[in-house]
Amino acid sequence: MTSTDVPRTAEAGRRETAQRLLDSAAMLSYDPATEVDWETPLDKDFHGASPEWSTLYGTSYWGEMSPEQQKELTRQEAASVASTGIWFEMILQQMVLRDFYAKDPTDPAFQWALTEIADECRHSIMFARGAAKLGAPPYRPRRLAVELGRVFKATASGEAAYAAILVAEEVLDVMQRDWMRDERVVPFVRTINNIHVVEESRHMKFARDETREQLAGAGPVRRRLNALVIAIASYFIVSSMVNRDVYKNAGLDTARALREAKTNEHHKSMMRSSCAGLMEFLGSCGLLTRPALVFYKRANLI
Repeated sequence: MTSTDVPRTAEAGRRETAQRLLDSAAMLSYDPATEVDWETPLDKDFHGASPEWSTLYGTSYWGEMSPEQQKELTRQEAASVASTGIWFEMILQQMVLRDFYAKDPTDPAFQWALTEIADECRHSIMFARGAAKLGAPPYRPRRLAVELGRVFKATASGEAAYAAILVAEEVLDVMQRDWMRDERVVPFVRTINNIHVVEESRHMKFARDETREQLAGAGPVRRRLNALVIAIASYFIVSSMVNRDVYKNAGLDTARALREAKTNEHHKSMMRSSCAGLMEFLGSCGLLTRPALVFYKRANLI
């Protein structure tokens, strides 16, 4: 085997993967504008998410809340998660566009990148309409996260970009797999979750492959640096999922809710268990360095 055979083989594998993803998207994709029931009024007898995923589930405050308050809180939390998803999907789209700028448009990987961006545009509109239907105001990440995201989307590349994309997608994926099967969750949200899970499975496959490929030529310094960048990005993504205003908008005492949510071991356990596969993948790539672990632990991902 010559020295030029390995890159050609890797590139051929990359093209084959991208073509399979394109074929899958052609066979199984959804139009949220027609698939989701936007017309039926919100039924407040349902939760917005599986209650076990609420930040207050298992706390003494949760036990004191009426069933109506619990349902309202899960609706506000689901809307906040959707809003955070929109924020990160906008970051994702810009990073992918930068990566494929001026590359070969006949390459299946290039075409897949545009397909993924088109998916994310539809998802963002779907999440926005879903949050509005849940009766929630616009939830935005805190100012520091917004400004750091602005820098990240303009500078992140290679494994830093694709592994951060993977973290956001994997955490949402596990939550939404539970929500879409839960008959306590309002039907239109279950449909939204099902659409997102099906289409994001392709995005996660691409992000994993790109992360591995980008790391193939990375030296130890670059690997350690980007491991930390990915972990910091992950911390801000996860800590931005539930906006503090959800408690006020659900009619709760915000100060007490924040205290109990901060020490809620049940929710921390849910987050850790949901990220077991993700952490195993990052570890296999050499991205769970000691400094990175500090941020994953702060985010309750490990």
